[in-house]
Amino acid sequence: MKNYIPSADRAQVLVQALPYIDRYHGKIVVVKYGGNAMINEKLQQQVMEDLVLLRLVGVQVVLVHGGGPEISAVMKKMGKEPVFVEGLRVTDKETMDIVQMALVGKVNSTLVSLVEKYGGRALGLSGADGLLLEAKQRDPRLGFVGDVTEVHPQPILDLLEKGYIPVVSTLGCDRGGSLYNINGDTAAACIAGALRAERLLLMTDVPGILRDKNDPESLLPDLTVDEARQARADGILAGGMIPKVDCAVQALEAGVENVVILDGRVPHALLLELLTDEGAGTLLRKDF
Repeated sequence: MKNYIPSADRAQVLVQALPYIDRYHGKIVVVKYGGNAMINEKLQQQVMEDLVLLRLVGVQVVLVHGGGPEISAVMKKMGKEPVFVEGLRVTDKETMDIVQMALVGKVNSTLVSLVEKYGGRALGLSGADGLLLEAKQRDPRLGFVGDVTEVHPQPILDLLEKGYIPVVSTLGCDRGGSLYNINGDTAAACIAGALRAERLLLMTDVPGILRDKNDPESLLPDLTVDEARQARADGILAGGMIPKVDCAVQALEAGVENVVILDGRVPHALLLELLTDEGAGTLLRKDF
């Protein structure tokens, strides 16, 4: 018999989820979607199912996505080699057109259709819609790479009020109409802060913050902001984890209750993190 779970055990799982459902009912949770969970079809399906279920039990879910691999793939098809400086994509005018085409034209619309395939209601937005992510140029050497100067969250709030899952691509714009490529984690942190979200979930391809990067069992399950800063000073944080933790701290300081650096490779990681005792990553919280 395939994957048989006794009825009593299934009922117990539902009962254990009740206090978590009560805690998050009506609260805003922002999910930054990316990494392997965006590429692996099975994990992608599970993420969409999790989002739909969370919305059905009353969680106000906002999905924020990038699309780095998709952008790079389109660039190579067009004979343009991606160039990165300190982890940021150099974005000239032609590359910006490709970013817009990949993020809005392909990735965003695909995610909206997947949410609806699994029973949810979703609408796509870019950060340029309604000046959602107002931005300015970071550095002329990087071209159209932007920093968020202000978030105008009303388009997201309007969709949440109508029962939709907003799916947001990480483009920004200035008041002159110029578009900018915004780092996905940064955009998610800014949006979560503007919404005063209960929780921000940053999906990754690692277990979370590890005391020893070569030992998956050395997971640090819970850190305050001060402890995260000390971990950075001690050299525990390295590589791509440093800007991710910086984004988490930024979100906490902007008013988000908790941030989780979430292992997106874990099946149904969103449900495990929000509706069970288990969790699937490192929780960062404010200092008391």
